[in-house]
Amino acid sequence: MSEATKAWRVSVITWMMIFFAGALVILLPKGPARRLPAGDSKQRIQVGDATREYALHVPANLGDDRKVPLLLVFHGGGGHAWSMPKFTGFDKVADEERFVVAYPESVNKSWDDTRGLSKADDVGFVSALIGRLAEDLPIDTSRVYATGISNGGFFSNRLACDLSDKIAAIAAVAATMPTTLPENCHPVRPISILYMNGTKDPLVPIGGGAIGANLGLKRGECISLDEAVKFWTKWDRTATAADVTQLADRVEDGTHVQTETYRGGKAGTEIVVYRIEGGGHTWPGGSQYLPKLMIGKVTHQIDGAQEIWKFFRGQRLP
Repeated sequence: MSEATKAWRVSVITWMMIFFAGALVILLPKGPARRLPAGDSKQRIQVGDATREYALHVPANLGDDRKVPLLLVFHGGGGHAWSMPKFTGFDKVADEERFVVAYPESVNKSWDDTRGLSKADDVGFVSALIGRLAEDLPIDTSRVYATGISNGGFFSNRLACDLSDKIAAIAAVAATMPTTLPENCHPVRPISILYMNGTKDPLVPIGGGAIGANLGLKRGECISLDEAVKFWTKWDRTATAADVTQLADRVEDGTHVQTETYRGGKAGTEIVVYRIEGGGHTWPGGSQYLPKLMIGKVTHQIDGAQEIWKFFRGQRLP
């Protein structure tokens, strides 16, 4: 065999190997991106001209066998992202249920929930953050959720209005909707909503009205819990009558919890209310972070993080 023939055969074999190797790479399933390590970290993202920050919790047991949900947790007015893991208890739930938790930080301790508390592009920040985390971690983009307390809960309602194409469901604690939001709320699809409100909340009155008036604050006004529920049940076209359940008391703390569930909404949506009799402007199952005279009582009949996740885990984008 001539040297030319040998060289030709080697060349053919080499190109065949390259071809089949390339075909194999194309045919093999691609694993999810996972560039960020497990654990707790402080992250930054550039959004337009602004550098935004967030705390991130990535459970160690995510694995690479499936994509996982993403939960966004928003702090209240005057608060910070860095205190929210301990305040809510979501890290523990994330470790048990295998999902990623991000705690975004506002620009001036307030979220733009349409009350004019901030001029930052918070909706743009959240949209960019969801995209970034989906690149850095194995996020199931059909299972992204938002929750928050007070200003963070009001802002979660705004996200339900403005980012319903990216967020599958929201939960608002100690918040309804600002009076400025309903007329500007036009979700592109039905979205499931959960509310947790205390009947004795001195800052966000369950019957609607001035927010923070008892502390001399000028924080705008909110609609009542019943009005907020009516808005969303109408939008989602759920049943107009709720299935009502009085939860059994677990402790004697002067509070009682009733759930109201409006089922049968479009695309499988539902509206759920936790009406906390005697509860204040607090996180259910959390700490009494300020005196009762200022914020009311904390209920320990339920664990807020556990109940919210129980609601979220059955929701996904169509």
